[in-house]
Amino acid sequence: MEVELRPARAGDAAAIADIWRPIILDTVVTFHPDPREAEEVAGMIAARQGAGHAFLVAEGPGGVLGFASYAQFRPGPGYARTMEHTVNLAPPARGRGVGAALVEALVAHAAEAGHRSLIGAVTAENLGSRAFHRRMGFVEVGVIPEAGWKFGRFHDLVLLRRALGPDCPGDSGAATG
Repeated sequence: MEVELRPARAGDAAAIADIWRPIILDTVVTFHPDPREAEEVAGMIAARQGAGHAFLVAEGPGGVLGFASYAQFRPGPGYARTMEHTVNLAPPARGRGVGAALVEALVAHAAEAGHRSLIGAVTAENLGSRAFHRRMGFVEVGVIPEAGWKFGRFHDLVLLRRALGPDCPGDSGAATG
């Protein structure tokens, strides 16, 4: 699938919100219970890019097909080099390499910015996302039992890490993309 990766703009916020809406409402991919509105997404784009973090879109025929971004994993200066990412695709883009291209672009951006780790936090039952992350060089580093609550039950959260440099210990040696 022919796509262009580029930094997100405020004008992309409605399309991003449209991609996110069914993921939030119908799945446990995210534990966020309410749809994100375009204004909130525009604020996220501005905040992440203003902090020097990536917020990217994949654009193809018909418009935005997916998005990916990262931000600091936890607040505070001690976590300033550990980032957590998100990547979401519209149904027509899934399984066509768009997610992989977005993740590799995030990895390159984060590594160039001097970050050490990129974290993926994936619902344990989301076996497809866990397999995708392993294919992308992420290593499962922990499970938080019953970390999230959605649809009337608790869900475990799997943390996966991708090292952003060849000298990073504790993983399979995944290097920058």
